[in-house]
Amino acid sequence: MAEEFMDEFFEDEKLEEQETNEVERCLTFESGGMVMYMSTSYVIEIINDHSITALPIVPQYVKGIINLRGSILPVIDIRLLMDKEAEEYTSKTCIIVLNIDSVSIGIIVDRVRQVIDIDLSEVQPIPLRNRQKLCNGMITLDSGEVAMSFDAEALVQSSSDAV
Repeated sequence: MAEEFMDEFFEDEKLEEQETNEVERCLTFESGGMVMYMSTSYVIEIINDHSITALPIVPQYVKGIINLRGSILPVIDIRLLMDKEAEEYTSKTCIIVLNIDSVSIGIIVDRVRQVIDIDLSEVQPIPLRNRQKLCNGMITLDSGEVAMSFDAEALVQSSSDAV
C-alpha cells in the first residue's frame, strides 16, 4: 500500500515537472496593431531614444544601425517588415535588443508591455487567412486579447539577406 502511494506521489511529481517545462517566460509587446510575445531568453535589453544611423541601399524595414557600447547592431522596424503602414515613433516606441543564435539585432516596436508566463501547450496555430510574417502561433491572454508568437529565428533568416 505504501509503495503504491509512493509510486503515485512520484508520478504526480513527474506530471508537474512536465507541466512546468511547458511554461516559458515571455516578453509581450505591440507592433502594427498586434500584441506579440517572445521568449525572454532572446532579450538582452530594451532601450529608448537611441540614435539610429541610416544605411544606403537596404530594404525600407532596415532602419539602420546603432552603436551599443561598442557593438554595431542592425535595427529592423518589424511593423514595416510585416507589411504594415509606417507610423511616427512616439515616446513609447523602443528597441528590443535580441541575441538569436549568437546574432545580435535590434527590433523597433510600438510599445513594450510586460513579462508573463505562457503555457506553450496552449499555443494554437494561426489560421492561414490570418497568417502574418514572423508569427508562428497565437494564444489568448488572460485579458481576452489574442497575442501572436514572434518567430525570432525567422527574423534572423529574413534580415540576414537584407543587411
